[in-house]
Amino acid sequence: MSEDVFREVDEEVRREQLQKLWERYQYYVIAAVIALLLGVGGWRGYDWYVTKQAAETGAAFEEAMLLSERGEHADSESAFAKIAAEGTAGYRSLARLRQAAELAERDPRTAIAAYERIAGDSSVGPVLQDLAGLRAGSLLIDAANFDIARARLEPLASPGRTFRHTARELLALGAWRSGDTTAAKRWFDLIMTDGETPPATRNRIEMLIALVAAESKS
Repeated sequence: MSEDVFREVDEEVRREQLQKLWERYQYYVIAAVIALLLGVGGWRGYDWYVTKQAAETGAAFEEAMLLSERGEHADSESAFAKIAAEGTAGYRSLARLRQAAELAERDPRTAIAAYERIAGDSSVGPVLQDLAGLRAGSLLIDAANFDIARARLEPLASPGRTFRHTARELLALGAWRSGDTTAAKRWFDLIMTDGETPPATRNRIEMLIALVAAESKS
């Protein structure tokens, strides 16, 4: 019987202590709960907004691609320029590259400058920088500016660079087109002796080697 009484007293004391604690800290607890709810709600709202923006940018990117496929390069260029300026982070750098590609259809010189700006922008990442440099070099070769193209492409042809095989192929082609057979043969040898050279690249270089040999006999 006495144990029951002591137990009831203990429970009453605990209830009084909890009541006092609640009266003292209730507003802090309520504030913390409200802050937690607002934080969760804000995070969900932000996540929804980011997802919505990414979906809209993705749809705009696809539409710009369709414009390009239809040959509407000026409209496609404008669409990619808008994405590059206003789109989500994941699409902005890609849109800059695509904008330069559309620009190359009508103004290669300006496109080269656009690619060079991307190649020099570390914020886009080394892979896209190298890709932009590669495209600039290709356009420079088409414009018969091989000396400038070589300065742009040779660093990209170094071992370990992502697009080294394409850069070497462009250097070989550019050297041959500019009449520098010594440089062309040097690149031929490097490409053909590199065990990592892709088969398609190797086949094209073999055809170019045969063409150079035929020209030397004529």
